[in-house]
Amino acid sequence: MKKEKLEKKDNVVKFPSKRSNLEREIEAIIFAAAEPLDLETIENKVSSKGNVKKTLEKLQDEYSSKGINLVCISKKWSFRTAQNLSNLMSKEKTVEKKLSKAAIETLAIIVYHQPVTRAEIEEIRGVAFGTNTLEILMELNWVKPGGRKDVPGKPIQYVTTDDFLSHFNLQKLSDLPTVDELGAAGLIDTSSVDNAIFGTGKFYKEKQDEKKEDIYSNIDEMLNSTLNKEEDEN
Repeated sequence: MKKEKLEKKDNVVKFPSKRSNLEREIEAIIFAAAEPLDLETIENKVSSKGNVKKTLEKLQDEYSSKGINLVCISKKWSFRTAQNLSNLMSKEKTVEKKLSKAAIETLAIIVYHQPVTRAEIEEIRGVAFGTNTLEILMELNWVKPGGRKDVPGKPIQYVTTDDFLSHFNLQKLSDLPTVDELGAAGLIDTSSVDNAIFGTGKFYKEKQDEKKEDIYSNIDEMLNSTLNKEEDEN
C-alpha cells in the first residue's frame, strides 16, 4: 500500500540527467521571453557562472530530437515547435493571398541582391514599379530599409528582415529557398515568374567558389596534358 502511494506522489517527469543551474536559467529565460534573445541579452540575465554560448549549443543539441526545438535564427535564440510537428499546432484554413508579379520580382531581387536600391531593382527588372510594391513587402515585414548607399543622392538600400528568415525557417541568408521552393510553399505562381531574376542573385561566396573550381579545373587540364605529352615522348 505504501509503495502505491509513493508512486502516485512521484507522478512527475524525470529527465535522464540533472540540469545545471545555468542550463535551467537559460531555459527559463528563453521560454519566458516575448521575442527571440541574442547571446549578450541572455548573458546579462543569468546569475550562474559558466559559458553561456556552449551551454546554448548543448541545449540546442538536446532539444533537437524533442517536440520543441531550441533554434538560433539571425543570432537570436528561441524555442519553437519541431518543424515536423508544426501541422499539429495549426488549424485547417485556406487563405488565398498571392503577391503580384511585380512584388514577387521585387522581393526576389532584394533577397538575392541585397542591399539594393530602388533604382537598382528597376534596372534589374527592366521596368519601373509603384511605391505600393515596396510598401506591401514592408507591411509583411519581409523587407526593410538597410541604410543608404554612399553615392550622390544617398539612396535608401533595402534588405530582408529576421521575420523573412523566420517565415521560411531559415537560419541564414545562404539557406534561401529557390524559386521552385517558393512555388511549392504556395506563395508564388512559378508559371508567371521570370526565373532569370532569381538566378542572377548569386552570393559573393558562391561566385568565388565557382572561380576556384574553374581555376582547379584549368590546373587539372594542364597537368593531364603535360603528363600525356611526356608519355608520348617516352
